[in-house]
Formats: sequence, C-alpha cells, structure tokens
Amino acid sequence: MEIDLFQPQSEVHEKILLVQARKIKLLCTFFLTSAITTCTLWAMIPLFDDASRKSFPFKIWMPVTEKSPGYELGYVYQMISIYISALLFIAVDSVVLSMIMFACAQLEMIMNKTQKVESISPLLEDDKKDKLCNNNNNVIVECIKHHQEIVRFTKLVEDTYHNNIFFQLSGTVAIVCNIGLRISIVDHHSVQFFSMINYMVTMLSQLFLYCWCGNELTIRSEDLRVSLYECLWYEQSISFRRSLWIAMERMKRPLIFKAGHYISLSRPTFVAILRCSYSYFAVLNRTKK
Repeated sequence: MEIDLFQPQSEVHEKILLVQARKIKLLCTFFLTSAITTCTLWAMIPLFDDASRKSFPFKIWMPVTEKSPGYELGYVYQMISIYISALLFIAVDSVVLSMIMFACAQLEMIMNKTQKVESISPLLEDDKKDKLCNNNNNVIVECIKHHQEIVRFTKLVEDTYHNNIFFQLSGTVAIVCNIGLRISIVDHHSVQFFSMINYMVTMLSQLFLYCWCGNELTIRSEDLRVSLYECLWYEQSISFRRSLWIAMERMKRPLIFKAGHYISLSRPTFVAILRCSYSYFAVLNRTKK
C-alpha cells in the first residue's frame, strides 16, 4: 500500500481516497454499534428476563456457583469475553473491508489518469506531436502498471483472508436460521427477543458489508475498461493503441473478490444467502410445529 503507484498524485486522487475512507468508516461504525448493542442486550437478559433468579447471560458450564461472589465473577467474565470476541471480529472485518475499498479507490485513480491523455491534432508540428505521443504513451503505461499492482494487491488480500470470510459466510446461513427460529419462540416483550432481532441485524450487516464491498470492486474494474476505451485512442500512435488493446484484453476479466476462492462477494450472493437462510428456516419452523 506504500508503493509509489498507489500514492495520490493530485488533489482529485486525495479526494477519491478520502471519500472511500469516509464511506467505509460510516459502514463499519454502524456494524460496530450494532454489535456492541447486541452484547449489551445479552448482558441485560439476566437482569430483566430472569430477575427472579440468578443466571448467567449464556447457558454454559462455569467453574463458579450462582452465589456471591462467584456469580458476579462469572457474569463479568462472560461479558468481558463476549465483548472482546466481538471487537476482535470487527477489527478483522474492518481491515479486510478497508483494503477492498482501497483497491476501489485505486481503480478510480486510474480512471482519472486516463483523462490526462491529450488530443493530437494533425495540424501540430512534428516535434509537438512526438512530445504529446510520448507523454500519452507514458500515461497508458503507468495506468497498466498501476492496474497490475492493484490485481496483485487484491490477490494478496484474498489469499490472506479468504478462509476467514468463507467460514463467516457459511456460518451466517446457520446463524440466521437459528435466530429466526428463536425469535418465533421467545416472548416478544422480552429483552431476549430484542437482543435476537439486533443480533440478526448485526449478522446481516456483516454479510452485506462484505458483499457490497466486493461488488463495488467488480463494478469499478468494469468501469475502468470503459474509461480506457473512451479516451482519445484513435488519435494516438500505434504504440499507444497496441498497449491499450493489450490492457483491455486483460480487463475482460473483472476483479472478483472470492471467499474461499469459490464464493464471489457480490449483491447476487447476498440475495442468494438470504434465500437459502429463509428456506432452511421454513423447514426448521415446519418441523417445530
């Protein structure tokens, strides 16, 4: 991320990076708020729904009794553990999502660079023509190198985090089904009901963030190919047109970020997971009845 090609070269480039940074910051802030709210509601369940007797937020074996001070120690231990777990997941997700959006910003910077290709009028003197041709050739070569570095960067991020994202997407289906089944069972006026609703929002927001960011990366890579074609290539030298042709052939394959090198992160994937989750929930709900 610190190489020279990725560094902003103008105020427009800095603005592109800033816009993408603000966008992912707002989305991750919503995800963080939803996750912390869910953990807080879990902490409130024993205080409201089970106020008549002492119980822990999570029904797991604890090496302490439900008498003071063991109960207080167990309660604090569970809540500290769940908050730390939530923050660790959010930290990993924020890093991955920020890197994907960074790649999107870099693709937009290349689109801006293609606008620097100047028109070459046949009325110009030979010296000026040669100078403009060299400048335009340098621009297209720099854009190609920049794109190749983005491809390597995206591949590196995918290879590093694809397993983590794959298990999260796979687990989301089972979690959403179980949450939906639990919501249909618990009292609708209890804290547990609202905690389950908020937990479902948290899981769906996490899934949506990954699919949305992956979809943005694919769209930007497709828009870049269109942007290259819209430059004044028909006025350029043979060398420029040859380089442009090679670049556009390479860009026929858009950048697709995949979880587990199998599941593409996109909006259709998000919708497919929702449909799959609802189908499993319907089966479980019918079995319960």
